[in-house]
Amino acid sequence: MSAGVDNQDIKRERILEASYQRFLHYGYSKTTMNEIAGDLSMSKALLYYYFPDKSELYMAVMRKLANDYLKLLQDNVDNFTGLRDAFLFQVNTHHHFMVANYNFFDFVRLNEQNLPDTIWAIVDQIRAAETTLLTNAIGAEIVKGHIQPVDNPAEIVDVFLDALHGIKVGAMQQKKTAFPRKEHLDEIHAKRLLLIDIFIKGLR
Repeated sequence: MSAGVDNQDIKRERILEASYQRFLHYGYSKTTMNEIAGDLSMSKALLYYYFPDKSELYMAVMRKLANDYLKLLQDNVDNFTGLRDAFLFQVNTHHHFMVANYNFFDFVRLNEQNLPDTIWAIVDQIRAAETTLLTNAIGAEIVKGHIQPVDNPAEIVDVFLDALHGIKVGAMQQKKTAFPRKEHLDEIHAKRLLLIDIFIKGLR
């Protein structure tokens, strides 16, 4: 690989990191390409060379974030001491990720009724990784004889994930919006932990 390509990759990574920090602290709507270029001491023209507009830059940062989350899930597949351990890992990892990156997702929160296909593709990737992690955990417990055999573990996990994402609190229950307010995240997390216990008892 040439030094020129290496340098471009380094610049691109610097742009993604600086943009992530901006989006995280100020949200998508209050971040401008000028500000990102200023943070990098880079000309606006050069920034546009790498990313033609703010939405494409945001999607690139989101893909990077998603890849980090996916790697965390994939690194822990088949690495649990028991079924509850696996389900706790998924629920806690998702919760901590959302809390840590809440402001970044203001674009999703404000546009959830009309999200671009790129975001839905990322959501599908994450859902598939979560399904694999939990399906493998169920399979491992069946092999150990800790739970009864089931014919369709992936379908069972699918129901569980649907139930997780369907949990709402407070005023959310009366609204069509699915993205929770930040002050509701802990309450939603507590209900999801309760759901784990109910679900695992059902499997046993």
